[in-house]
Amino acid sequence: MMTTEIYDILEIVAGTHAAPHDVLGMHEMETPEGKICVARVFMPFAKQITLIDQGNKRKKYVLEKIHEDGFFAGTLKDRDEWFQYQLEYVMEDDTTWKSYDPYSFGPTISEYDRYLFGAGNHYEIYKKMGGRLMTHEGVKGAAFTVWAPSAKSISLVGDFNHWDNRRNPMRQLGESGVWEIFIPKLVDGDAYKYHMVQVDGRIVDKTDPYGYTAEVRPKTASVLYADAKFKWKDKRWLNARKKKDMNKEPMNVYEVHLGSWMRVPEEENRFLTYTELAERLVPYVKEMGFNYIELLPVSEHPFDGSWGYQVTGFYAPTSRFGHPDEFKLFVDTCHNNGIGVILDWVPAHFPKDDFALARFDGTALYEHQDPRQGEHQQWGTYIFNYGKKEVSNFLIGNALFWLEAYHIDGLRVDAVASMLYLDFAKNEGEWLPNQYGGSENIEAVEFLKHLNSVIRGREDGSLMIAEESTSWSGVSRDTKEGGLGFNMKWNMGWMNDFLFYMKQDPIYRKFHHNKMTFGMAYHYTENFMLVLSHDEVVHEKSSMVGKMPGDDWQRFANLRLGYGFMYGHPGKKLLFMGGEFGQYHEWREATSLDWHLLEFDDHKETQNYMKALNHFYTEHDALWSKDSDPEGFKWIEADDCDNSVFSFIRRSDEAELYVVCNFTPNAYADFRLGVEEAGEYVEVFNSDLEEFGGSGITNSDVMVAEDVNWNRLPKSITLHLPPLAMVVLERKIEKPVKKKKK
Repeated sequence: MMTTEIYDILEIVAGTHAAPHDVLGMHEMETPEGKICVARVFMPFAKQITLIDQGNKRKKYVLEKIHEDGFFAGTLKDRDEWFQYQLEYVMEDDTTWKSYDPYSFGPTISEYDRYLFGAGNHYEIYKKMGGRLMTHEGVKGAAFTVWAPSAKSISLVGDFNHWDNRRNPMRQLGESGVWEIFIPKLVDGDAYKYHMVQVDGRIVDKTDPYGYTAEVRPKTASVLYADAKFKWKDKRWLNARKKKDMNKEPMNVYEVHLGSWMRVPEEENRFLTYTELAERLVPYVKEMGFNYIELLPVSEHPFDGSWGYQVTGFYAPTSRFGHPDEFKLFVDTCHNNGIGVILDWVPAHFPKDDFALARFDGTALYEHQDPRQGEHQQWGTYIFNYGKKEVSNFLIGNALFWLEAYHIDGLRVDAVASMLYLDFAKNEGEWLPNQYGGSENIEAVEFLKHLNSVIRGREDGSLMIAEESTSWSGVSRDTKEGGLGFNMKWNMGWMNDFLFYMKQDPIYRKFHHNKMTFGMAYHYTENFMLVLSHDEVVHEKSSMVGKMPGDDWQRFANLRLGYGFMYGHPGKKLLFMGGEFGQYHEWREATSLDWHLLEFDDHKETQNYMKALNHFYTEHDALWSKDSDPEGFKWIEADDCDNSVFSFIRRSDEAELYVVCNFTPNAYADFRLGVEEAGEYVEVFNSDLEEFGGSGITNSDVMVAEDVNWNRLPKSITLHLPPLAMVVLERKIEKPVKKKKK
């Protein structure tokens, strides 16, 4: 043999050949005697390999073993053109099996696909990258495609080849940096990894960046998934979603961490499965009157204590709770019960776990090399390199993947501020300015605009919601108008002001009155969502009811009042699980919510209150149809700091509600309130009802407007205003009776 052939054989035997398809498989060759076919196969522990013509199975060619580790080769006499074949293996233990040769197949990803990926515009890249079960060139199996341009060699290892890195070396396709192989006969559930010799010679087994599912932690292998089996039943929901303008719709979100909403203490405190969550969580959410569930990240992650925010499997719903089809069932069940599903999505950073994206091919492939650009020191994570087209494509494809493959209704994008600012949580000398000397991350800004413009262009009602805590302008403005293109933004400023005020003893609240009114000064600059999220009930911040001042009665009254003010205030709503029944403990991700508290009146009454408030909110369009329209809100009295009372009007096209909130324990028997119109006013909601745990001060009589100017309004009414309570009144409007056509 020629020296080059010996060198090739040695690399194949070692599992380090970067172009194994050039050596292995069947090849047509020109010789002085004419054109011939040769075949080469490597199979450790094989003692005989026979090549069988699939067009004429009587034609068999026994290959010669030319290297003791299992390299076989042979000239196919009487054949001068490639033909389809199978290989029959006889192993040293005398087992026999047949298979198509992995090195007889063409690439499963086209040159055009690789071009789009390199340009950052392949929006369905998840259908071309990673491990995918498919039929290729008439044969069932799995294709594997991975981007690792600086790797010296990559082998596919898994259950199917006994994790032997010599068996299935992959080939690199041109200058794309993409490596590929097709393996016949692989099936749903086969585990695998990429065994990689990195650019510096270091050897590491990597999970699939595009893997559809993974082993249950602490194991880390990717797992093949047959994604065509599940039959969706939510077409009606998806069609209706396309027609909605969510700025004019009710949006009442229940934020959930699936691992701690409820557990099974009788079975070693195990998680509920996706199926069990569909059976228990969905009916609960529906009964409680929430119309969206927002899930803390369900993308695969190794450490429970990260709550899912340190992702290692961006394309894989975590296997902690079951199979991907079971997660689809959960989403489908939500939709068929009128509940939308939002996922927390984490494109801001990723962990340094060696088996995942970190230093993927030995270089800073997905991140920046310089830690001043590429690391979040406070989180111990790497920052994505948004300026690299393939990285941007990986993330945009991932967002579209969740919306497309799992019918997710929206993504709440985590830590947007950390993406926008190069100096986020960094001291001087720990960050690099942009080319203009500023702190804005221009590449991240362009990435977000690209991402949101693509998703808006789908016109299918998908939502993009930013967790953005700064005053960056135009977060929820269309990219065509110079904005970032999100549909909504979490109102972190309102949340901080609201919680600061609520923690104050009522006697001191008058000194902080503006905390509750300031939010309306900037409300119409963005499409806001008001949030009381998981971040506010951990790390010694106390639970929601624990933040409230006073004795037990006052604490729960304050909680009801605070929620009532929030639901009356313009903006969509979000509440973290446990807050709806006044859980005392801070949230703990390792245990269930304290459902046993519902045996006690305070907690059960609080839950009843939230159920009533949620349904009242969704049933009254005055509270949501004009959230982003100044016509939908008007202060009646914003400056009554001495009484710590706030009053305002919420309007829709056909209704108006008068909301009055008393933030002191003082009750007022004849509280005068300015109104705009003559007529009758009735109480339609009151947080002080006895069934909610209140004192029972209500307005059962109709209130008739008097010609008494009050609160700078031409007329007024008097009402009973209970302590630490929110009261909602409605003006009775006589609707014209439509005459029936004769």
